[in-house]
Amino acid sequence: MKFLELKAKRSYRFIVFKIEETSYQVVVEKLGQPNEKYDDLVVSLPPSECRYAVFDLDFTTDENCQKSKIVFIAWAPDSSELGAKWYMPAPKIDSGKSWTVFRLNCRLLI
Repeated sequence: MKFLELKAKRSYRFIVFKIEETSYQVVVEKLGQPNEKYDDLVVSLPPSECRYAVFDLDFTTDENCQKSKIVFIAWAPDSSELGAKWYMPAPKIDSGKSWTVFRLNCRLLI
């Protein structure tokens, strides 16, 4: 699974997921290369469709320590269809594993 590669090997900077309209399964839509930035993730999110994303966030603490956390993003812009937003809260993830590594859930305001 691509998420485990991001988590364990840092093979990707981000992963964008979409919900297949026919099967309602979550599938990988885009993989961000390790050299890509947050702005590249934002550009890859469609302006009127819902998506999920995980982003490998690098930051420096107040103590000047380099840290990295994986952030989960639920993208549901105001211009997306109401039916698509309805499916966002509880996707069926086929991995059989829990995504318990996330420390932060957030909404993007762009």
